[in-house]
Amino acid sequence: MTDKTTIPSDEELTAYLDGELPPAEAARLEALLETDAELAARLEFLSRASLPFAQAFDPLLAQAPKAELEAILSRLSATPAATPAPSRRRFLGALAACLVAGVIADRAFIGLSRQLAATDESSEWRATVADYIALYTPETLAGPVPSLASQAGQLSAVEARLGLRLSPEAIALQGVDFKRALLLQYDDQPLAQLAYLDPETGPLALCIVRSDDGAREPDVESRKGMNVVYWSDKTHAFMLIGHAPLERMKALAGDVRMQLAA
Repeated sequence: MTDKTTIPSDEELTAYLDGELPPAEAARLEALLETDAELAARLEFLSRASLPFAQAFDPLLAQAPKAELEAILSRLSATPAATPAPSRRRFLGALAACLVAGVIADRAFIGLSRQLAATDESSEWRATVADYIALYTPETLAGPVPSLASQAGQLSAVEARLGLRLSPEAIALQGVDFKRALLLQYDDQPLAQLAYLDPETGPLALCIVRSDDGAREPDVESRKGMNVVYWSDKTHAFMLIGHAPLERMKALAGDVRMQLAA
């Protein structure tokens, strides 16, 4: 298992799939893939998650004012800060699509398909988490329950990045075994994933990100065939996701919410 200082980001994995990583970085990543099954599964997921954006935008690009855009790019290329040709072509396509469709895109997909039902920015991270957790099986989290000392050590590394106090007691879920704490990244921000194994329904995760959207009472939704309970306080957003029945998920979320607020 790679540690938090060497885990490649999704951008690095996508660059590897596109053949854009330098040889030394590609060799390092390939060595990690041979020993890290979770990283290999993530790479496989990204390789299957690409969407045909180019084909989808071809009709829009056909209607775009290309002559005017080429003129703008020609003027830009005459300056010392000219953009390299490949980036200019991407810029032309993106700008043309925006002019025709009236859409300003401020976030890259990095190969992950978002759920079309997501209607607000705060739901995007939950969609990404659901894509990831959907790959988990009971075997993913097999093994003994870590000791309280080990749990405290893992949580300490996570809370330092999140600015949130965590303890084994605060994140304990009744009848569910805590397995590990992972520090991931979403939209250039740390994302904590606390993974559990429910002996009855399988993998379950409590995920946390920083958020300045303000406090929000618990709500529920379904993603990738799993039940989700999500809420937020003044500084963080939380989601509990798993295959357990909704009423049990709501009860577990209510307990951990009170424990974290204590």
